Amino acid sequence: MPPELIAPTVQLRAAWLDAHREWGPGRHEDGFGLRPSDDVGSVAGFADWVARMAFDEDPEREHDIGHVYRWIVEEERVLGGIALRYEFDGATPPMGHVGFGVRPSARRRGLASWALGGILDLARVAGLRRVSLMCAEENTASARTIERGGGVLETVRNTPYGPARRYWITLEPAR
Repeated sequence: MPPELIAPTVQLRAAWLDAHREWGPGRHEDGFGLRPSDDVGSVAGFADWVARMAFDEDPEREHDIGHVYRWIVEEERVLGGIALRYEFDGATPPMGHVGFGVRPSARRRGLASWALGGILDLARVAGLRRVSLMCAEENTASARTIERGGGVLETVRNTPYGPARRYWITLEPAR
């Protein structure tokens, strides 16, 4: 069964926790949209986190940002996550429009490139014409993924997390 990009769901809590344990906590889980205040260890906290992500995606809700989170899932196993972040006023989010990560045991299979293609389709539907992506300067695997997805390096800049490469991908309009 091929992998799928799915919206976060409480039904995959055990599978997500397995991925989280393998990874260990940290910024490398950017595609999951975790905040330091999220209590994913408890059933109720996990449900609240999933509900927040659904709220952030719902265009019928009143908020000034749009976030779309997808999990990379294969046979009920969470392999990674990817996020599309955008501001309704057109501003570029500080850490870029797209963040992604693949758990260590699932890397080197092309999943990040595949997921990036899927999230770029959602960016087109949202009306974005260009998206920014950033990765740590030393993260050559993410840099290659971004470049394969059409990313053009703009600069290396200092961020609160250290030096980061900033890329742009120009999107063709949705059909």
